[in-house]
Amino acid sequence: MRYPATDELSPAERAFMINAAEIDILPGVRGDLDEPLASGGPSDLAEILLPLVDEGWVEVCRLVPWTAPDGAHGLQPGPSILRQDLPALLADAENWEYPDDGEWLGRLTLVLTEAGRRIPR
Repeated sequence: MRYPATDELSPAERAFMINAAEIDILPGVRGDLDEPLASGGPSDLAEILLPLVDEGWVEVCRLVPWTAPDGAHGLQPGPSILRQDLPALLADAENWEYPDDGEWLGRLTLVLTEAGRRIPR
């Protein structure tokens, strides 16, 4: 497997990789994209994300409850969503917007895979 340096990725690809490194929810990527892509529709954004998933660098997960060793409650990425399920989820514009109620539980999030973490920065 070839690992490009981040300067070999497009600015949009880098934005998705940064958000995956931050384990950010899917809508967070919009803030790192240039216009007109930042305001683009789900198909425009999925067109960038899916190849990163196919390369094995990024996973899309849902946030699930987590309890820290000290008993504090939080969220963490759950299991990776199957690739065949992603097009339908990514076509839903609601998944690309921050939740109105501020609740992140169950929201789609980006995570770097082991291979994605090896890409030189």
